[in-house]
Amino acid sequence: MFVKFFRHFIAGFNVVSILNLVFNKRKSKSRRIDMAFPSGRHFLQIPGPTNVPDEVLRSMDMPTIDHRGPDFSRLLLGILDKLRPVFGTDRVVIFPSSGTGAWEAALVNTLSPGDRVLMSETGHFSSLWHEMATRLGLEVDLIPGNWRHGADPKEIEARLKEDKDHLIKAVAVVHNETSTGVVSRIPQVRQALDNAGHPALLLVDTISSLGSLPYDHDGWGVDVTISCSQKGLMLPPGLGFNAVSPKAMDISNRGGGMPRSFWDWGDVVKANERGFTHYTPATNLLYGLDKSLDLLLEEGLDNVFARHRRYGEATRHAVRAWGLGILCENQEEYSQVLTAVMMPEGHDADALRKVILENFDMSLGAGLSKVAGKVFRIGHLGAFNDVTLAGTLAGVEMGLQMAGVPHREGGVQAAMRYLAETA
Repeated sequence: MFVKFFRHFIAGFNVVSILNLVFNKRKSKSRRIDMAFPSGRHFLQIPGPTNVPDEVLRSMDMPTIDHRGPDFSRLLLGILDKLRPVFGTDRVVIFPSSGTGAWEAALVNTLSPGDRVLMSETGHFSSLWHEMATRLGLEVDLIPGNWRHGADPKEIEARLKEDKDHLIKAVAVVHNETSTGVVSRIPQVRQALDNAGHPALLLVDTISSLGSLPYDHDGWGVDVTISCSQKGLMLPPGLGFNAVSPKAMDISNRGGGMPRSFWDWGDVVKANERGFTHYTPATNLLYGLDKSLDLLLEEGLDNVFARHRRYGEATRHAVRAWGLGILCENQEEYSQVLTAVMMPEGHDADALRKVILENFDMSLGAGLSKVAGKVFRIGHLGAFNDVTLAGTLAGVEMGLQMAGVPHREGGVQAAMRYLAETA
């Protein structure tokens, strides 16, 4: 009799019943699934560093070679050739550094203490670049922003037209603001300089956009492009890049800029012409860069950009279906590499991220400085496919339910429908 009753009792627990037990909103918000011994890979869905493809990891697992020998020279010259279509220019300088180092290299090679720089406040990283410029002795004219829009070309043009004496020596803009998921329209910023007839240099941070969003250093009239390795280039951190226009290079070669040694472009370019560097290079990262560039170029850059557009739109379909807000307010400025999602009033994004990490072994990007606790960021860039996105969004939706965050169900299904329609 007892056995018969037990069988009927167990049979009543279908999948829906079990899920309701696990995710019941009436239970404590801190309820956890036992993840003491998580299986499967960790989901790293922050907007950088991104997941490194297995092929790239294996390419770095090599003996370190003589960086003054012929094998290294062939490696470096091949890399510089492959970088040209990615940046859209011939002259790219590589430093063993973070993106912050590449920022500093751009400033110290072209500007002197006391020079005026026009910057736009578009988020956390534009603010950090502003802080660096100030610490280096530059005078920054800051166009304030609410972190929900990109740089305003009209306001930049107006500021430059007011500068009759051409005291502003550079305009510095972050292309893809990693903290907010907002893209600034660089061709329109270039047009603003041209409309104003202003000779200022155009400096552009592509740290989280290069290799993921369309970019053309020469075609867009950029003077210095700043980037690094751990985002769209699908590598670990450790390489910084400057793409340099003839105008910017001429300023540096004529002794312009600030005192510098390690960051001096001239030394790097001279050594690169022979296939070498004037410092000890990050050789194994260069092995990885060689492979990651092969992957990008074999897929085709236009296909890479289309893939990111598709994942950005699928993610936004999910966010809208959940009934949550997107931090970026202008659809023309939506980032295709990450989405910053706004939390409902009274709910903390970091608490949600903690629930998702502890229960599903997935990392999401935190809100930074002004938007700390108010947004979480979903990275959808780099080595990324349909199933990765579906898994990421499933983890977010399960986390929203488990953390008791008000939302509508069906975000994952909305994204999957879009992916199926656009496959």
